[in-house]
Amino acid sequence: MTWLFLTGAILTETTASLSLRMASRGGSRKWFLAVVTGFLAAFAFLTLALDGGMALGVAYGIWAATGVALAAISSRILFREPLTKVMGLGIALIATGVLLIELGAAH
Repeated sequence: MTWLFLTGAILTETTASLSLRMASRGGSRKWFLAVVTGFLAAFAFLTLALDGGMALGVAYGIWAATGVALAAISSRILFREPLTKVMGLGIALIATGVLLIELGAAH
């Protein structure tokens, strides 16, 4: 269940961040509601993952890194923001770092 909670934290945080982008463009109040709701849900899911026994370093590392990667890819698709080769390399390095943290926590 901890991985399911962590996935919920990642998806709701990314949704909240993308909604924040919409709200900053002069969007309606519904975008601000999505921002607040998304971030509250993200922290609630992260709390549940930690309460389920997931290590903080692992949970936070995966949550933050995956959120960065999803936000970059999603903003490219939704907002036509740049996603360069260098940014792709950065995402790959983030994924590698998170994998190393996960493997290190297993020992």
